[in-house]
Amino acid sequence: MITEKFVEQFKALSDATRLKIMRLLSTSETDLCVCEIMDVVEDSHCNISRHLKILKTANLVKEKKQGKWVYFGIVVPEDPFHASILQAVSSLPEENFCSDTRRMKLRLSLREDKKCVDGLSSKKWTKALKMLTPSGGPDGKNKREKLNGKK
Repeated sequence: MITEKFVEQFKALSDATRLKIMRLLSTSETDLCVCEIMDVVEDSHCNISRHLKILKTANLVKEKKQGKWVYFGIVVPEDPFHASILQAVSSLPEENFCSDTRRMKLRLSLREDKKCVDGLSSKKWTKALKMLTPSGGPDGKNKREKLNGKK
């Protein structure tokens, strides 16, 4: 009989955004703040929080509060199945995540003393993003404006 835990973990990974989040957390080498994940994945705070809650309920991510910031990281595998899931996520081809990886490195470069200091609607992030995508194309300004209701 398949236990509910395994089913929940598979369900949690059956969504493209949650898979992106897991991939980010598994390759970031540090826990990520909700606003950092939001900026990298280019989704709203509400949606990212909902996805993180599902991943947390499936015991795939952990949450840690530091002051006003909430950081998320990968849960240390408890069993071979959990370790296999994390290995599978880590082995997804990088070419599917190139843009996310570039955006994550850029977003993490805005940290001070290895901590997130720029929350939602960060002016520093908007300025840095313009350097990554000078045209403000699909990776940048246009999508951000849509998320902020300006279009």
